[in-house]
Amino acid sequence: MGSQEREPIEILLAEDNPGDVKLTRKALDQGDLLNNLHVVNDGVEAMKFLKSEGEYADTPMPDLLLLDLNMPKKDGRQVMEDMEADPELSRIPVVVLTSSEAEEDVVRSYELSANAYLTKPVDFDGFVEIIGHLENFWFEVVKMPPK
Repeated sequence: MGSQEREPIEILLAEDNPGDVKLTRKALDQGDLLNNLHVVNDGVEAMKFLKSEGEYADTPMPDLLLLDLNMPKKDGRQVMEDMEADPELSRIPVVVLTSSEAEEDVVRSYELSANAYLTKPVDFDGFVEIIGHLENFWFEVVKMPPK
């Protein structure tokens, strides 16, 4: 089924690094799936988006959250803790997309119900490749829960 036959995939990217936001946007644009990328720059904004609060009152529930671990105000671990405690939010797949390769970050992310842990590649081609695999897996292979 081609992307023109589907609704756009709603992706929330919680990332404070403008360069990584730009890379992610470019990588998603090169993919085969129609998507709407929403970007927030810290964990507090991520939770407001997920709960449709304030300026995010009319935003759609994301199909996938791409979550950086190290953000200001509220880090990715705290976001996952908040999501895990909320029955509605706990159903949203979370892919940790971070520069950290620390074993304790990997272990803790999975303890907090992350669905995947990806280390950001340093080059653009690697980034495009990993985002392509991510799109294919989450939106072509995996059966997602209904919204």
